[in-house]
Amino acid sequence: MGKGEASIPDEEWERFLREAEAGTKGAPEEPSARARMVARRLREETGPQEPWRSHQPDRRQGGKGWYVIGLLVAVALLVVALDPGRVPGWFRGGGGESAPLAVESERPDQPPPTEAAAQRPTLQRPFRGSPAARWGDGTAGIGLPEARATGWMSKGQVAQALEKTREFLAASSLDPGVLRGERPRKAIALINPHQPDVQAYLATAFRAPSRENDPLLLFSRFDKTKVRLVGDVVKARGRITYREGQRGAVEVTTDVTYVYPVVRAAAGSDEVARTIVRREVVMNWDDPAKVVVEPGTFSLVSYKVDTTNGGCDTFTGYLTPEFGADRTASRRGDGPEVDPYDRSTSMETRMREAGDAGCGTATRS
Repeated sequence: MGKGEASIPDEEWERFLREAEAGTKGAPEEPSARARMVARRLREETGPQEPWRSHQPDRRQGGKGWYVIGLLVAVALLVVALDPGRVPGWFRGGGGESAPLAVESERPDQPPPTEAAAQRPTLQRPFRGSPAARWGDGTAGIGLPEARATGWMSKGQVAQALEKTREFLAASSLDPGVLRGERPRKAIALINPHQPDVQAYLATAFRAPSRENDPLLLFSRFDKTKVRLVGDVVKARGRITYREGQRGAVEVTTDVTYVYPVVRAAAGSDEVARTIVRREVVMNWDDPAKVVVEPGTFSLVSYKVDTTNGGCDTFTGYLTPEFGADRTASRRGDGPEVDPYDRSTSMETRMREAGDAGCGTATRS
């Protein structure tokens, strides 16, 4: 949303879409999410999935101030003289980490540095030794582009669609209840119910999860009887982009990496492991004059997922991280080595490189 652009209230948004839909009783076919199974996990599944529909998203003052600054410098020098040990903490974020990165606005051209990777996470600093230490907390780490009139939507309507897209990401991958294994009702409510293939998937995924119908394709969930999150912060880094899609829809692509620090559920557990999930979700905010859609919902186009330390060939409906000895005893993946923090590679390339190789090996966690 651009500066000064007021957000359209949900009631106005829904009223507008209902009015647009009202004059189009002959809306054509229901939309399909035929690329949803172009999905693969770094440590989650073997074997490739057949696409339902191929898709390649677009890339995408004054004098007194000097007096105040001089005074602050003088105070700083005094503190340094009295307690030099405090200085490094001024240039680090919470928990003694480096200052946070600016939100991602385009695809980076290289992976983040690895020099701190040997540092182990702790309950107090669960992101220690990880690039995620400098990422944003939750949705603060997800870049939102400036809205412009696109397809059938005005600038204001696009801004509202982008906000609702970010709401979906929060409800599907960041909501505390969902992370504890609850059904992601808020996220599901934002998905167009007039997609039979998607509704069949949602109806089955939580009841009988399988490779074909795995809730982890869209949602992050842990079995609370086995693991629990450390603290209340999930680090995220990624961005939202959009363009005009088919039938004048506003096609939105989200590409976000989430980092979840966890410990075993048993009381007193203090060994911190991290599960890293990167998802690309493509959705259409459809024109109700051309597509059957409920007001305030989007149609899924495709979704891909890549997971590190979330389970390999385990289809329980939950992310299943390994700890210490378990991780050491696990066989090395027969797939390629992958840096889960490397966002310089597109998800399409990541999936293609994984191919039929099976479970890969993460170079760091």
